[in-house]
Amino acid sequence: MEFRKINDDITVSPQITVEHLKEIADAGYRSIMCNRPDGEGADQPTFDEISAAAQALGLQTAYLPIVSGKVTDEAAEEFGKTMKALPGPMFAYCRTGTRSATLWSLSQAKTLPTSDILAATKAAGYDMAGVVRRIVNGGKTPTDEGDARFDVVIVGGGAAGISVASSLQTRAANLNIAIIDPADVHYYQPGWTMVGGGVFEAETTARTMGSLIPKDVHWIKSAVAAFEPQNNAVILDGCRVVKYDRLIVCPGLKLDWNGIEGLVDTLGKNGVTSNYRYDLAPYTWELVKGLRKGRAIFTQPPMPIKCAGAPQKALYLSSDHWHREGVLNNIDINFMNAGGVLFGVKDYVPALMEYIEKYNAHLNFFHNLIRVDGPAKTATFKVAKPDTEATEVTVEFDMMHVCPPQTAPDFIRVSPLADAAGWVDVDQSTLRHKTYDNVWSLGDVMNAPNAKTAAAARMQAPVVAENVAADIAGKNPQAVYNGYGSCPLTVERGKIVLAEFGYGGALLPSFPKWFIDGTKPTRAAWLLKEQILPPIYWKAMLRGREWMARPETVTAK
Repeated sequence: MEFRKINDDITVSPQITVEHLKEIADAGYRSIMCNRPDGEGADQPTFDEISAAAQALGLQTAYLPIVSGKVTDEAAEEFGKTMKALPGPMFAYCRTGTRSATLWSLSQAKTLPTSDILAATKAAGYDMAGVVRRIVNGGKTPTDEGDARFDVVIVGGGAAGISVASSLQTRAANLNIAIIDPADVHYYQPGWTMVGGGVFEAETTARTMGSLIPKDVHWIKSAVAAFEPQNNAVILDGCRVVKYDRLIVCPGLKLDWNGIEGLVDTLGKNGVTSNYRYDLAPYTWELVKGLRKGRAIFTQPPMPIKCAGAPQKALYLSSDHWHREGVLNNIDINFMNAGGVLFGVKDYVPALMEYIEKYNAHLNFFHNLIRVDGPAKTATFKVAKPDTEATEVTVEFDMMHVCPPQTAPDFIRVSPLADAAGWVDVDQSTLRHKTYDNVWSLGDVMNAPNAKTAAAARMQAPVVAENVAADIAGKNPQAVYNGYGSCPLTVERGKIVLAEFGYGGALLPSFPKWFIDGTKPTRAAWLLKEQILPPIYWKAMLRGREWMARPETVTAK
């Protein structure tokens, strides 16, 4: 038989027989609910048979029969009440388990986040896409079919979302476009490394969202709860429904601070910081300036993460400051990397290793941060080297810069748009969804095997805009994305190793080697990072001016 556990309180299952009851009781279940009407199948035991045998084993029972496809709001409410009244954990069943899973989902809609409900049922093998609006609506059937409709709906108002909206407008000025994003402030996140290194002020990396949304683009200031791609609909918090002809998905990714035990309680104090947060990057610089001796730890979680070079950028800029202050020899610098290499593209590693050696930093590969005790100033790492048994090691620190583990946002991860790992499933060349032809994705949230950087989004936005415009015109998508990403590795104040690469680690330099040799540290690359890229971001990329980012196209034969 199948135990499809939803959570510790309930497991659902396809039809059971009397012979299964002892196994259910032995597994620790204390009650059984039947959600299948008697007589639905020729080989189906009646509820009375199941109930009598179950009670003989000490299990309490309940009968809430639901005709297939007709789970009413009232039935879901009754399911919730019955579940509370029965001793737990409860075992519920119907023909396949779907009705039981649906009843549970709707009964919990007022108490659990939609993403948690969808994740739990998905893990148990049940797709709740058909009732997602009712879940978002607190378990009740919504009466409105749609609050608004647009030619193009863009989910996410970050670098990718605003850039693709602007690029679309340059190609089709009359499009009715909406951006959905609840945020009030838009951040230039590549600048936070420089804030943590004492180069930028944090305030220069933030602007109001309203000042950046392109003219004539509608801004829907709301969070997305779910997607109904089969109905061309986005469901917002509060169960508002936004319809679209074409959808572009680019909400970024989720920083999972809670994925490390004890981290949330100590961020911003006890010497624990991160340049991955606007409010913490200044604290990084405070710690760096204040540390004269002791141990400094810089962590990197398993991939994928956005700006994979950022954890070591923090190490380099901090180390450079200590070097300039003459205290470097007093500080034990450790890079704790869950992966097995310093950088994923080997051509840049020799230059980076020169700085690792200059700063006398210790490289600790396959070390993944799992626990932090802030007051005690200790960090515990899981060490999982290939072909060896995993162990744990606890290290004391005086300062620790943490890069958190990262996932797709919850509402993406549990949606029909996601692949098995939770990322939006796209063709890596056209960035079109593999299942839904009128859906595209770009930025950190999609599953193309490229580096998740703002530079990647800068190249992807014109590709998606070109292909969406072609689709609207009835043509096939011809713009292709080559996997371009860039990581300006700030190895010291005043010099950068400018890593630029595409799919498979192919080098894709933007400048001639006589000007910037990306495999070596150069002052020209630092100038680009410090003086040129910020205004390009605010005044070109977000406004649809595709400087050095015009999409490459292929002609269909």
